[in-house]
Amino acid sequence: MSFHIGAKQGEIADTVLLPGDPLRAKHVAETMMEDVICYNEVRGMLGYTGTYNGKRVSIQGSGMGMGSVAIYVNELITQFGVKNVIRVGTCGAIQESLKIGQVILAMSASGDSGANRHYFEGLDFAATANWDLLMAAHQAAKDLNIKTHQGSIFSTNTFYDDNPDRWTKWIKHNILAVEMESQMLYTLASRLNARGLSILTVSDNIITGEASSAMDREKSYTDMMKIALEIA
Repeated sequence: MSFHIGAKQGEIADTVLLPGDPLRAKHVAETMMEDVICYNEVRGMLGYTGTYNGKRVSIQGSGMGMGSVAIYVNELITQFGVKNVIRVGTCGAIQESLKIGQVILAMSASGDSGANRHYFEGLDFAATANWDLLMAAHQAAKDLNIKTHQGSIFSTNTFYDDNPDRWTKWIKHNILAVEMESQMLYTLASRLNARGLSILTVSDNIITGEASSAMDREKSYTDMMKIALEIA
């Protein structure tokens, strides 16, 4: 029984794309996929299955934060047999050279997840992408003539913070950007014998103050979706 996904067995594909925003899932399903069915509306977290270039693929909203994405990754893998979970989300750059709309393939995800510390009893787990998915995404981007940045990101549980120097140590260690889900996605994919990858679009630059609109975050940034759909 799934508490948060109302799909029947067989309605979800082996590969699921995971945007945080369910309205992004809806937009992509309606504009980039064919033969689409909506399999989930529980809590407004929309999920769809359709085809892309003849390949069956699903897209499921996963909410904001590591607690939320953990629920959907767990249920997709353990209850619906999903093999590949690919986050397609936005991030805030912490390197000045990164511009709005650029795509990051997240090789690894540092973070501050309390759940990770709980899982590993205070030890540190290196949360990394699946190599095959990462390389497939890199090749797909080259074939599509989409420039990508490969590197490490940081996943946080706290969007707002009072520390003005919060990102200094991470900038020094060449962390590219900050978001709120990938560390947990990578940890659970490894734990549950699935394959995980995060493909991210820079929606703002925390250092320069440049930012995009909510509408852009919902309906623009199709480059990361093209890459993810190509490797589905």
